[in-house]
Amino acid sequence: MPKCTADSLTFGRLKRRVIEANFEGGALSSDGGLMLLREVDRKIGLSDAVAAALFDPRNPDCIVHELRDLVAQRLYGLACGYEDLNDHATLRSDPLMQTAVGTGVALGSSPTLCRMERRATRADVVATNRVLVEPVAASTVRSTPLPSSSFWSRVCGRCGPGCGSSSGATRVFAASD
Repeated sequence: MPKCTADSLTFGRLKRRVIEANFEGGALSSDGGLMLLREVDRKIGLSDAVAAALFDPRNPDCIVHELRDLVAQRLYGLACGYEDLNDHATLRSDPLMQTAVGTGVALGSSPTLCRMERRATRADVVATNRVLVEPVAASTVRSTPLPSSSFWSRVCGRCGPGCGSSSGATRVFAASD
């Protein structure tokens, strides 16, 4: 019978770690998509941009987990379907999650991630919005040609589309008939 599978697949290195898939067992993870997610994150710089936008009030001398690592851990967990912080009690020791985040040690605990999320201020939310939403909206507007019968409208944060009121947060958007 022919052998149709490779003994192992190599995905490169992270510092001293060799990243490979094989069928020998060992430290296992079911989230193989994390490595693809890590590469996409590196390419677009999402977790770096979010971490740079957030205010970090922690004493630099007492930091165990960098803010960028905590943001990446949380984003990767959400992308893999782990929306509850209690999932990170296990994920923090997952070798693939550690490799994706870029460290070889235990990641942030559930309480650490909870503190990071709970200390977010309104200014952090606005800054994160600028990083996450506005580039997507700008690229969508640039890449989507408007039909000739389009009109401009305002969206009021309180009333909804078409209100046109100057109260609440407003954004201009294009829509077609």
